[in-house]
Amino acid sequence: MEKVPPSGAEGAGLYIHIPFCKQACHYCDFHFSTSLGKKEAMIAALKKELELRKSEFANENVETIYFGGGTPSVLELEEIEDLVSNVNKHYKVVDTPEITLEANPDDLSLQKTQALSKSPINRLSIGIQSFFDTDLKLMNRAHTADEASESLKNAVRYFDNISIDLIYGMPDMTLDRWKKNIEKALSFGVPHISSYALTIEPKTALANFVDKGLIRPASDEVAQEHFHLLYETLLHEGFICYEISNFGKPGYFSQNNSAYWQQKKYVGIGPSAHSFDGIRRGWNIGNNPKYIKALEKGELPMETETLSTKDKYNEYVMTGLRTIWGVDVTRIQKEYGKKYQDYLIMQSKKFREEGLLVLEGNVLSTTKKGKFLADGIAADLFMINLS
Repeated sequence: MEKVPPSGAEGAGLYIHIPFCKQACHYCDFHFSTSLGKKEAMIAALKKELELRKSEFANENVETIYFGGGTPSVLELEEIEDLVSNVNKHYKVVDTPEITLEANPDDLSLQKTQALSKSPINRLSIGIQSFFDTDLKLMNRAHTADEASESLKNAVRYFDNISIDLIYGMPDMTLDRWKKNIEKALSFGVPHISSYALTIEPKTALANFVDKGLIRPASDEVAQEHFHLLYETLLHEGFICYEISNFGKPGYFSQNNSAYWQQKKYVGIGPSAHSFDGIRRGWNIGNNPKYIKALEKGELPMETETLSTKDKYNEYVMTGLRTIWGVDVTRIQKEYGKKYQDYLIMQSKKFREEGLLVLEGNVLSTTKKGKFLADGIAADLFMINLS
């Protein structure tokens, strides 16, 4: 579950964005490049940014290191180890940090998986998405259904801490096919499943297909039906829905993501990566050549904004309602003021009366009925005009 930071320092996380992919998934709007031509220069820039930003963690112990992307598994083992070594060189890292590598199934050969198990990586997050080729082709994934299964066979041989991603609410995905996806995932005994409804992001290939009438997205009702099947099935199998899209067996919650949802400090390294220090949010430029050029000159290609009290309140409500930890109304009063607490209790009344939210003690959280609707409910609880 959640780790307690060593005395004398707060716990914090490092996110390292690896902006390379073999091919573009039709639904993805993350920052990446399908060309590996500048990989060496990119790694040098990542190492330089790690060095330049070490002062931001002067009073923090790094508890988690997360390689995201993009597709971090396109890196060679030596490149991953080099980046981890640089983290250890410049930061105070706890004895047993959670070090996660996002990976695509087609990268996880038996040989590479075995090699990764001997590296500092101790957690794999595998982008399965579906065990059906029909779905994978629609998404333009680089792997096949057979490779999805094979990667998990390899992973469970060498790793204990494994998470997989699954996508529901696909066009033409029947409830039966979604059920088979869940059953297939459970057959491998993985202790963590992250599952998201397919969203049509602007300027993606998928959005273009929808605009042209080539595909018809699933309705909200279908996506909600898929979510409830997932929720009931995984809870029956001993998983805990600790965040609306994340299910973990006890002891296997993502420490990295949990820290984000609980608003702990983190530094994002790499192009387009975001950071948060409790007061400000920052984001790096989402352009590989410009990012590399800036770091070669010893400059940080980052913009920041200082969060207002209203911003902090809204973010806490949004993240809190998505998790089992909920929103602590006494914290609202202590950190943001009594007018925010009064506003939250007033605004949440109708949702509590409808059985979508519940206030138990000092904690406001979603009910089973309200869980899938958490983001929409949170938006109605946001502070808009009150300063």
